[in-house]
Amino acid sequence: MIRREAVPPALAGQRVDRLVALVADVSRAEAAALLADGRVRVDGEVAAKASLRVEEGAEVEVEVPTAPAAPEGVAPEADVDVPLVLVDEAFVVVDKPAGLVVHPGAGHARHTMAAGLLARFPELAGVGEPDRPGLVHRLDRDTSGLLVVARTPEAHADLVAQMAARTVTRRYQALVAGHPEADRGLVDAPIGRSPRQPTLMAVRADGREARTRYQVEETFDRPGPCARVECRLETGRTHQIRVHMRAIGHPVVGDVRYGGGRTGVACARPFLHAAHLVFRHPVTGEEVATEAPLPADLQAVLDALRAA
Repeated sequence: MIRREAVPPALAGQRVDRLVALVADVSRAEAAALLADGRVRVDGEVAAKASLRVEEGAEVEVEVPTAPAAPEGVAPEADVDVPLVLVDEAFVVVDKPAGLVVHPGAGHARHTMAAGLLARFPELAGVGEPDRPGLVHRLDRDTSGLLVVARTPEAHADLVAQMAARTVTRRYQALVAGHPEADRGLVDAPIGRSPRQPTLMAVRADGREARTRYQVEETFDRPGPCARVECRLETGRTHQIRVHMRAIGHPVVGDVRYGGGRTGVACARPFLHAAHLVFRHPVTGEEVATEAPLPADLQAVLDALRAA
């Protein structure tokens, strides 16, 4: 698979290995391997040095090997640690760490959350799709927080139906650039694939319905104006919160792919955490409410802002 992107102004002068990681959605180590294999070109020329600095407008082309399909689905990997929040006979709720890919895909054949869970709960192999055992929804690689995973086919069908009916409550903590004019609001804007950068999503008139509610919880002025907001998903599109907050002029801090990379606030990844997840128990029908506190890296960012 070939992926191409022109370097936007916000990423001008960055090392090529970092750009490859963003374009191909792989780790820096995987980006280095792609460079070593001669699978990266900048403006048509093979780029071999990871330290190469790339200017604005240059076209970065990455040949991403397609992960071979595993005939028996995901292979369990006991060394992948996935923190558990709640274990039930019908499901588990996990607190996914940032940097961990949810399931195998192009460039991510191993070391996934799905593989780690399969090692602890072998019954997941017979639930859902072979390459997404038990999965009901997902989070981006660099987003942390709560996910529910079904342990039985019946629970999987019920939880998927709850997602489709939009009865599952998903609330995120985010830090966004600037101060939103309104303390609370609804972003109702369809989302589809970006026509200029196909690895990204964008607000598009012909996109799929997407709705995000937000509420400002805290504001900061130094070292750069920003706000801590709670975002609640009413739909579940790819990169939805990141796209919607950018669309209203307040991108997620640390999100270099969606305009949040130069905010004056030091954050090594998008400040986005799935903090609250509420759904109906697939067997008893009772409400299940779970919470996950901010991980240490994001809490440190907040602590620094409060001390400024």
